[in-house]
Amino acid sequence: MEYDVVVVGGGAAGLAAGTMLGRSRRRVVVVDAGEPRNAPSGHLHGFLSRDGTPPAELLAMGRDEVTRYGGELLTDRVRGIEPGFVVRLAGGRALTTRRVLVATGLRDELPDVPGVLERWGDDVLHCPYCHGYEVRDTPIAVLGGDNRPFTLHQAHLVRQWSDDVVFFPHRIELTDEERERLTARGIRIADGEVARVVADDGGVSGIELADGQVVPRAAVFVGPRFVPHDELLTGLGCELGDNGWVAVDPSGRTSVDGLWAAGNVVDSPAQLINAASAGSTAAIALNHDLLAADVDRAVAQQDPAGV
Repeated sequence: MEYDVVVVGGGAAGLAAGTMLGRSRRRVVVVDAGEPRNAPSGHLHGFLSRDGTPPAELLAMGRDEVTRYGGELLTDRVRGIEPGFVVRLAGGRALTTRRVLVATGLRDELPDVPGVLERWGDDVLHCPYCHGYEVRDTPIAVLGGDNRPFTLHQAHLVRQWSDDVVFFPHRIELTDEERERLTARGIRIADGEVARVVADDGGVSGIELADGQVVPRAAVFVGPRFVPHDELLTGLGCELGDNGWVAVDPSGRTSVDGLWAAGNVVDSPAQLINAASAGSTAAIALNHDLLAADVDRAVAQQDPAGV
């Protein structure tokens, strides 16, 4: 069976695209390995009408919508995409399709500090728009990391949710100007290398420095390094933007004909609701692209004599 579109990735972007394509009466299948980025989080926020919903519940509703409109779901991992397109799955199947949408997201490379991974998505966080309100007015730590501009900005931003914020430069050497700007905002600075995030079954209780000092804190914000799952896209020769990520137009179209991408795989700061929007936008563009091809084919097959 030839599909109109194979969607790779079943997060918010992929499911939104699958639903829209199904509603457009296209033959669509969503292939997903079942490893959502936000799985560690207990609740999602900032998604209109779904604020506070467990992430798994949102995905379950999305999968139901895809199948309700005739779309298919496959639990598998895409091993490769061949020009043309043939989508090869780890389970052995090969799917032929007219178009492909890649919505494989990204992974968060966390600071190598004990305790960060263990509490990730609970009270070790990265997005104040997603979780800041839930830890408002509590003692908050912001941990400096490899993503220097992000974590410095994060410290200033988190200050909106609490007047008790401590920035831990960790291995960042702050300039005099950076220190001045932080302290002007009422953000304290705790110099020294961070040894670990102190936590027990009750949650985070502090940050321990290498000298043994423990600064009491109730939540920690960190700046991960965002790494897109873009191997399928780069493997097909997609052009990259100045930021090193795969470049797409406003509809999600890549430089490779017939190939689209949506969500965090091409847009690291995209919130969940933005990823869903990008999936819907890409689906409409895909349908229009397929429609143009359908019209051209119909004209080409028309009897020249008009009979």
